[in-house]
Amino acid sequence: MTDDPAAYFVPGPDGLAPVPEARSPWSAGMLHGRLLSGLAARAVEKSGHDPALQVARLTVDMFRSPPMRPLTVATNVVRDGRRVRVVDASIRSDDLEVARARALLLRTGTHPDATPWQAPDWDAAPPERVPAPSDGAGNGGWDIRLLSSGGFRTSQRKRLWARDRRQLVAGEELSPVVRAALAADLPNPLANSASEGLQFINADLTLFLGRHPTSEWIGLEVTDHVGRDGIAVGSCRLYDTSGAIGSASVCAITNAATLAD
Repeated sequence: MTDDPAAYFVPGPDGLAPVPEARSPWSAGMLHGRLLSGLAARAVEKSGHDPALQVARLTVDMFRSPPMRPLTVATNVVRDGRRVRVVDASIRSDDLEVARARALLLRTGTHPDATPWQAPDWDAAPPERVPAPSDGAGNGGWDIRLLSSGGFRTSQRKRLWARDRRQLVAGEELSPVVRAALAADLPNPLANSASEGLQFINADLTLFLGRHPTSEWIGLEVTDHVGRDGIAVGSCRLYDTSGAIGSASVCAITNAATLAD
């Protein structure tokens, strides 16, 4: 349980209405893109499936600026097999589709007795031992614990802990998959920002989960950045307080607008 029961969306007759804290840092009239990922994950989980099928991948294409208006989410089961399930989700504002997602769910089972190569264990301090930033980073409903010096405005490799204090939809506790989906947008400001600030806005995100998180805190560490001609791809490895859980990546385009206050 978190100590702040407030939510980003309130159900109403026209759909899920965003509260002011749901706005994007790019514009006061624009919804934060990470909330689209959370809504997609929530819809996939509500579409009904065998609990032994686990969300292993979620891709969200964000091809229009989402307005600060009520949203509706519709799902379509593309494949409902014994071992593989594929679910599409469409997010709309009025009659305009602003984002589309696809989730891949795989059946869990006995893990093979093998030892493939893995990245070294994360040596990050636990989130309760990392002080909150003094510059206001992480306001708007989530906690941020920066693990690298310089904050977001640095060209060094970045890593942090993040935890949402708000519910996504009023009256609903965040599921582990929704928590991970909400964090999956962070590779853009982490991997694609520099000492000059963030000059890219992401048009998509993809979340891969080898297992679902078991803690409220999600850790991210930049693993790659590639960019040229106004296009950037950024990637992070994801953790919970027990270890690695997967990865997330974004494709981004240069953005002339400045971040909102």
